[in-house]
Amino acid sequence: MEPVRKHPKALPFLFFSEMWERFGYYLMIGIFLLYLKNVEHGFAMTNTEASDLYGTFIALVFLTPFLGGLLADRYFGYRRSIIIGGLMMGVGYCMMAIHSLPMLYLSMTLVILGNGFFKPNISTLLGNVYSTPEYVDRKDDGYNIFYMGINIGAFICNFFSAAIIIIWGWKYAFVAAGIGMFLGVIIFISGTKYYKAADVKKPMAKGDMPFSKILLTILVPSVVAGVLGWLIPGNIFQSDSNDAFIFACIPVIYFFASLYFRAEASEKRPIGALLAIFAAVIMFWAVFKQNGTALTIWADNYTNRQVSGTAADVFKSVKLAEDLSYKKDSVNKFDSQFRIQKDAAGNVIKEYNYPVYFKNVPADKLPEDNSNATLWSTPLTQSINPGWVILFTPLVVAFFAYLRRKNAEPSTATKIAFGLLITALSVFVMIGAAYVSNSGAEKASVWWLIISYGVITIG
Repeated sequence: MEPVRKHPKALPFLFFSEMWERFGYYLMIGIFLLYLKNVEHGFAMTNTEASDLYGTFIALVFLTPFLGGLLADRYFGYRRSIIIGGLMMGVGYCMMAIHSLPMLYLSMTLVILGNGFFKPNISTLLGNVYSTPEYVDRKDDGYNIFYMGINIGAFICNFFSAAIIIIWGWKYAFVAAGIGMFLGVIIFISGTKYYKAADVKKPMAKGDMPFSKILLTILVPSVVAGVLGWLIPGNIFQSDSNDAFIFACIPVIYFFASLYFRAEASEKRPIGALLAIFAAVIMFWAVFKQNGTALTIWADNYTNRQVSGTAADVFKSVKLAEDLSYKKDSVNKFDSQFRIQKDAAGNVIKEYNYPVYFKNVPADKLPEDNSNATLWSTPLTQSINPGWVILFTPLVVAFFAYLRRKNAEPSTATKIAFGLLITALSVFVMIGAAYVSNSGAEKASVWWLIISYGVITIG
């Protein structure tokens, strides 16, 4: 990585702004599903309910950058959009500390909208900073440095959330996410003079679709279709949220398909290539985003999180692990697949039993009655992927640079194909984890998660 002094003075400010923004976002997203499922401090949601809400949130987080980027390009400018978005997200994270469902939905809305304003525009602003003749040949290096900041923020945040939850509780972890976001905004504002000239609005060019037409032909039909999908009796795709999402996608798919079929012959090939990339990216993110749902549930319920000896002392000293007493008491009732059990009124059923963590610990590995087991915090697994990214990125960049010098670098399409193939292998790693754990009847080693995240990172 090249010294920052060889890059624009704007880079450190954008680097740390994005690092702290990602710190807040990934801290929140790393504990979100666990919080929704938590009986004592969260909302006692089932795995399905929590996963549906998480998936809906992620889908909307991916949607709003399209709108935020468009509004910044044509109306607000990048700096104003970034500041607005950062403040909205910071407030949203802090509001999640207030325990009520209406407040949760309102705070999620703020984060979704704020992400739309912040996320696409800080990357665009960085590109504009590097568009001057002095720095244009360093743009790729600048983005590599910037990307490293994203992963540093995503890596360190989970250590903070784990410790804060153990010391003070869940609500303070959300406040910490908000503080991280506000730090990012402060850093961004302090560097304004270095990217003021790069904040250039782009007036609508010939052939661009007016914003009103985008609303009427894509967004409004998608919202209407989504509402219809939610309201139809029963479920076509297992849940109301799935029905709403898939119905909402129909107008979008129709729009892009119509672009291809109505295009001139000379334009069909590039449009087709772009649509193929869209399809590939959808498949990649569908696998990758299991980290917040299926892989988090696996880490929490099906992974051996117990440490002992010196390791236990170290983990507890930095508040990344806590003791769980192995004794019978009044506990929440879960079935054999760790699904929370509720009565007809929706109240969680209690039973006299051992803590649920020990449900799938082999008998010969159970602690003695009334003794303690030290368990490291589940959110720590969310740092595995960014940790791999930090490790692998310089190696992958060097590898393709070597191939480029040998005139053997594969095309972008070939890279995507191999990336998808490698990503698919990460699923087979977890199939192996399920096999050796007897389909979750016994806890699996954390190494299965580490390897799976490593494979998907390479992909």
